[in-house]
Formats: sequence, C-alpha cells, structure tokens
Amino acid sequence: MKKKEKVPTHFSWRREIRFLPTYLILGIWILFTAAFLLWILAASLSTSREIFSGNVFKFESGFHFENYAHAWNENNVSLFFGNSLLYSITTCVAVILISAPAAYVISRFKFVSNSLIKNSLIIAMSVPAVMIILPIFAITTQLNLKGRLLLILLFIFMRVPYTTVYLLNFFATLSRSYEEAAYIDGCSPMMTFWKIIFPLVQPGLVTVTIFNFLGVWNEFFMALIFAPSGNMAPVGVGLLQIVNAMKYSGDYGGLFAAVIIVFLPTFLLYIFLSEKIIQGVTGGGVKG
Repeated sequence: MKKKEKVPTHFSWRREIRFLPTYLILGIWILFTAAFLLWILAASLSTSREIFSGNVFKFESGFHFENYAHAWNENNVSLFFGNSLLYSITTCVAVILISAPAAYVISRFKFVSNSLIKNSLIIAMSVPAVMIILPIFAITTQLNLKGRLLLILLFIFMRVPYTTVYLLNFFATLSRSYEEAAYIDGCSPMMTFWKIIFPLVQPGLVTVTIFNFLGVWNEFFMALIFAPSGNMAPVGVGLLQIVNAMKYSGDYGGLFAAVIIVFLPTFLLYIFLSEKIIQGVTGGGVKG
C-alpha cells in the first residue's frame, strides 16, 4: 500500500503574498459587513433621537433593551416570526420527503423518461418566480385557494426542483454494493432507501435543508403577493409593514430591534452549521 504524501504545512511568505489581493478584498468585505451589523445592533439599543443624531455608539441614555420587547409584542414580530418558522420548517420537511426519493430514483435507475424529467427539473429551477407569479395568482384565485396552506404549497413547489437537482450527485456517487447487500438481506427497495441510502447522504440533506430554510425565511416577493395580511405575513413582509408604520409611530429603535430578531435565526445557522454547509457543498456525496 502506498503511503499518502504529506501536504507541506510550513508557512511561506512567497505563497501567501500571491493571495494578498484576495485577502485584501475579503478583509474589506468583512470589515464593511461587521461595521454595518454593529451599527444596526447599536441602533436597536438606542432611541430614535440618538439614531437621527448619529450617536448610536455613545449610548448617552443607556441601553434600551425595551426596544426588543416592544418590537416583539407591539410590532407583532412574534406573529411574523412564528409564521416564518411554520413556513420554513414545514417546507423543508415536505421538500426532503418529496425530493430525496425522486433524486434517488432518477440517479440510480434508468427508465424511458429519465433524461426528460431531469432536464425538466433543471428548466423549472432556472425559471424566475416573477415570470410565473401572474399565472399562479390567476389559478389560485379561480380555485379560491388562500391562507397559510397556499403559501406553504407554493414554497414547496418552488424548492422541489432545486433540491432534487442538488441531491442527484450525492445519490449517484454512492456505491451499488449497498443496494446489493440490502437485496441479499431481503430488504425491499423502499426499506433500502430509507434505512441505508438516506442516512448516507446526510451532508447533502443537511446542506440543502439549510439553503431551503434560508430561502423560505428570506422570501419576500411571493409572500407579499399571497400573504399581504398581517396574520399570515412572514418576517420579510412583516418588516415592510413595520417600516410603513414608522411614519406614525417613529419608533426606529424598535424597527432595528425587529431587524436583529429576524436576522438572528440565519446568523445562528451559519455560526453553528457552517462546517456542515461546507461539507455538503464540497463533498458531493459518500463515495463507495
């Protein structure tokens, strides 16, 4: 057996200098993003007068944590937050239950319409939502479909093509020996998929679920059309309603507190699951 060659780990100024432009651009982007987020965080703990005077980092009147309580209760952020959680979690679960078996069948079995289905999914994934929003609106109006269920169904339909195409390569790179061993042990094709194949593509499943969660959580255009009322609005539409209400309330500290609350779930996902995301993007599946 050949020994694996060790990758040199010693520090080299010559090698690092070649990446200096990349480091510089990345550093500028990080500083700009950090400064932007810190300003919003400081504004969320300040009064409207301090925000307009540009003294958000001085905290002359102290830290106003009541802005968060006011945003959560008075500005209905709790309702928007709950709606987005419902839409995101339900969509992610339903999409995996639909797309994972579909991707497995398309990638592992050859049949007449295999290429047609695969190409159709790629085409559907590339169609912008703005091109189909009017036909969808006309159809749902004729069928009298509305409410949270309609929005969840639309999110599922929009995420299934992307998720299925994303998972194709993960299933395709698995060894056939798993299915052969399961067949010998008497497992049915359905049992083989759920008990053996499905756990093996966990990196891809976790990564695509995170992307789907972020996509639904940050969805604005479709939610604005099909959930304009406050009771069904997710966080994106809810923030728009809060912004429109600022002309009457003037509570800009509460507005920025609402922004921080809405931003928090996506920030925590990136912090705690960044390694899973990188593993899923670069892994390409479990190779046999």
